[in-house]
Amino acid sequence: MIGRSLPFLRALALIQKFARCDASTLIEGETGTGKELAARATHYQGHRQAAPFLPVNCGALPDHLLENELFGHKRGAYTDARDDAPGLLWLANGGTIFLDEIDALSPKAQVMLLRVLQDQRYRPLGSKEEVIVDVRIIAASNRNLQSLVDCGQFRADLLFRINVLHLALPPLRERFGDPQLIAHDFVGRLAERYGRPVPRIEPYTLDWFNCYPWPGNVRELENLLHRELLLSDGVTLCFDAPAHPRSAAPLVAEPPHPPVHTFASPPNSQITTFAPYTQAKQVALKEFSESYLHGLMSCTRGNVSEAARSAGQERRAFSRLLKRYGISPQSFR
Repeated sequence: MIGRSLPFLRALALIQKFARCDASTLIEGETGTGKELAARATHYQGHRQAAPFLPVNCGALPDHLLENELFGHKRGAYTDARDDAPGLLWLANGGTIFLDEIDALSPKAQVMLLRVLQDQRYRPLGSKEEVIVDVRIIAASNRNLQSLVDCGQFRADLLFRINVLHLALPPLRERFGDPQLIAHDFVGRLAERYGRPVPRIEPYTLDWFNCYPWPGNVRELENLLHRELLLSDGVTLCFDAPAHPRSAAPLVAEPPHPPVHTFASPPNSQITTFAPYTQAKQVALKEFSESYLHGLMSCTRGNVSEAARSAGQERRAFSRLLKRYGISPQSFR
């Protein structure tokens, strides 16, 4: 998980807190925001890290297969059940089950899951005895489950059970600066995968990354870079909105920070004035520095030495930065 924007750092700080807990967790976010990555980070930073992490795509399994997948079966439970088979809940005992697309569960499947969440008990298909397991449940959805409850498509009691801890992952368009960092990481790994030299990404392409709305989020960025790297000359990557097959909107021309003054003229028309370049640059640098320092201090819970190491700064120099922007380490402890 890569990023330094304030929304990303806030999410990362929550993940670190969730890893120290052991309660059911709900992760919500648009497609491609990294919900499974967040679930894995929660598991592998916690005390269950040595036990299995098993993902289940609820949207890909009908009820009868989901029941067998989760609970397993005894020999003779149905035709072709020639041997006992443990379900994923048993295989994940001591670890974590990640239920992706939990909003796709049918009413019947929601009832089956509710029992497990209530008392960690279930009955394998064809068995007369219940099984007790110790499993953490992390669920994810790209839809707002509360709105589904309001319209009768999701059980309120199930939402209460899985939503003890809640994480909302920010979309990439709200993570200013992060697309550039993620792009460099993807390009490096893809170049290594194909045995190519790491190409340079043109500056105007990096600037475009912060303007494009990324409807497919990080997954869209990865797919775009994958394709462009394979088609490139191996030296540079340079492209913009017209080269993107899914981009219906033109390249966004506005600067990454809002203009200083905006006023409306006659309907369907807008005139925008900008601050002088030097002034606008100072404002942007101040906003970035404050956002970066707040996020870093939040992640390190006010530990100045740890934050300085993460920022690649000497502790004294980093302390001066905090003082310059009026940030108190004590407020993060």
